[in-house]
Amino acid sequence: MNRFEAERRFAQRMKDNYPPGTRIMLLQMGNDPHPVEPNTRGTVTIVDDVGTLHCDFDNGRQLGIVPGEDNFRKLTVEE
Repeated sequence: MNRFEAERRFAQRMKDNYPPGTRIMLLQMGNDPHPVEPNTRGTVTIVDDVGTLHCDFDNGRQLGIVPGEDNFRKLTVEE
């Protein structure tokens, strides 16, 4: 499998696992100059073709979460 195919499969896994409306909690941002605060909850609006999760956070911020760079988790229905 070449690099392009691996990246395409990764992006598709992210799209499948985090469809629009999925609730997440940001645990820590990587190298962002204006990071969203840890433990902020948000809603996935779209996952782009490189696998970045674009989110509307409960604190009013909108930002892309980069898997591997940022730490986050999917919230359960109860949360």
